[in-house]
Amino acid sequence: MPDTDQSTRAGSEAPTQEGASAPKLTVRCQFCGKWNRVRADRVADRPKCGECGKPMLLDRPFKLDDESFERTVRESEVPVLVDFYADWCGPCKMMAPAVDQLAAAYQGRALVAKLDTDRAQRTAAGFQIRGIPTVIVFRGGKEAARQTGAVPYPGLDAMLKPLV
Repeated sequence: MPDTDQSTRAGSEAPTQEGASAPKLTVRCQFCGKWNRVRADRVADRPKCGECGKPMLLDRPFKLDDESFERTVRESEVPVLVDFYADWCGPCKMMAPAVDQLAAAYQGRALVAKLDTDRAQRTAAGFQIRGIPTVIVFRGGKEAARQTGAVPYPGLDAMLKPLV
């Protein structure tokens, strides 16, 4: 079964010339695992998975793993900020509210995601994550900015703003 294109599911009107060229996010449904393409300008409309119909919550950090990381970063047409963290990490917990705030502020302009380095060791090793939290911003599938250590909201905003 082909992956679902969510370009027009978030609303009932037909796509316009402007909407046809809107950047898209590529995300895997957290419930059924199906890949979806979501128009970035429709993220606030709370799009649903084309397979199971459950909401795709993109106004908060999106969870990634070893299987979903590469495709999400490579195929998303907006910048993707990834917070590499671990549940046991104190600085990661301190930074979490800022990451949540950033996801809400940049909804539709960037994808803010989280990757648990304990559960996604292959991806963490591939990016040579030696300290957490580490934040990497990807644009066009390539690393564009990196910061290791806890960063408050203004620092995260400063990393992402020039790339949006």
